[in-house]
Amino acid sequence: MAVVMIGVDPHKASHTAVAVGADEAVLGQVRVRASAVQAKRLLEWAAAWPERSWAVEGAGGLGHLLAQQLVAAGERVLDVQPKLAARVRLLAAEAVNKNDPNDARSVAVTALRSRTPREVAPDDHSAVLKMWARRHRDLGRGRTQTACRLHAALCELVPGGISKEITAAAAARVLEQLAPCGAVQQARWELAADLLDDLRRADERLREVNKKLKAAVQAAGTSLTEIFGVGPVIAATVIGEVADVSRFASRDGFAACNGTAPIEVSSGKRKARRLSRRGNRKLNHAAHMTAVTQVRYPHSQGRAYYDKKLAEGKTPKEALRALKRQVSDAFYKHLKADAARGPQGPGGQPGNDSVASAAGSHPECQLFGKATPGPPPSLRPQPKPTRKTTSQTRRKVTASP
Repeated sequence: MAVVMIGVDPHKASHTAVAVGADEAVLGQVRVRASAVQAKRLLEWAAAWPERSWAVEGAGGLGHLLAQQLVAAGERVLDVQPKLAARVRLLAAEAVNKNDPNDARSVAVTALRSRTPREVAPDDHSAVLKMWARRHRDLGRGRTQTACRLHAALCELVPGGISKEITAAAAARVLEQLAPCGAVQQARWELAADLLDDLRRADERLREVNKKLKAAVQAAGTSLTEIFGVGPVIAATVIGEVADVSRFASRDGFAACNGTAPIEVSSGKRKARRLSRRGNRKLNHAAHMTAVTQVRYPHSQGRAYYDKKLAEGKTPKEALRALKRQVSDAFYKHLKADAARGPQGPGGQPGNDSVASAAGSHPECQLFGKATPGPPPSLRPQPKPTRKTTSQTRRKVTASP
């Protein structure tokens, strides 16, 4: 453990750093302006403590750039979640005001007393997947908003609007058949036409991002796409959010992180568990979409597991939650297998190299089979190859020289 822990409270315009010793006493503090020389100034100030470590609040968010600059300089940097630092500040014995120096000190104390601190690593290919997955998610939300506005505009022009899911082609056909009369109807028609252009641009951007996502996932060389219902978007989301799977000691820890493991709420003789609302909701959504896709196809093993839980007396929601936990375990197994194989693409997937994790990469040991028998992976089931009958085989043999 480092003799001195330096906590950093990052902001958009400035960063406040406080150095504390092993006894949590403040040794010094500094405030630097966010600029191109921010890391250099912090390192010059911290030169008085050779045996030091840095604790940055939200190293995956607002403090990401500063944390990466310190890592590039050869410093040991720890990531501290803002909630943990806030608890340390609120539970302090003395009255602590809410300001930047006290926040930085709380960050340092949190990292100093944490049993399993998360060390910041240089950005690798998982950062690329995370960025494009986030871009796809933002574009999808924007497209949904535009589609809803277009549907509302069409409802003012055509009774009922478009009954099915609205698309740019369907909206264009409706607008072509309309002949607006009057200034009000003409303005509504022009508004719908503008929204239609926005929808087409959103579709084009989504197609471009999908291509980049597919290329990035193929470059990663992950086996996540072998899971039924996992495409490039879900694979990129899982790899980008997990980054280093070795930080999870077991599949139970991974399930607790993504919110698929129930929370115990027992008291006295009463033993009970409830649905978890904690954890990374992006990972939870990825597991949810994979489970829903598996339930949609009757031939999948996920659907068989879902039906089994229904036969045991579970409600549809309870059966789906149980399936989500199985999907989470499948995610963990494939991530461990990818880490055991070593880097497969630009940056690769870091992780520990264990025999147990490598054993799960065998096709016969998969929890859920492929969506298709061979690459490229797809959510649509492929038709089974037709078998030749005995008469066809005989005719082929007879016709051969």
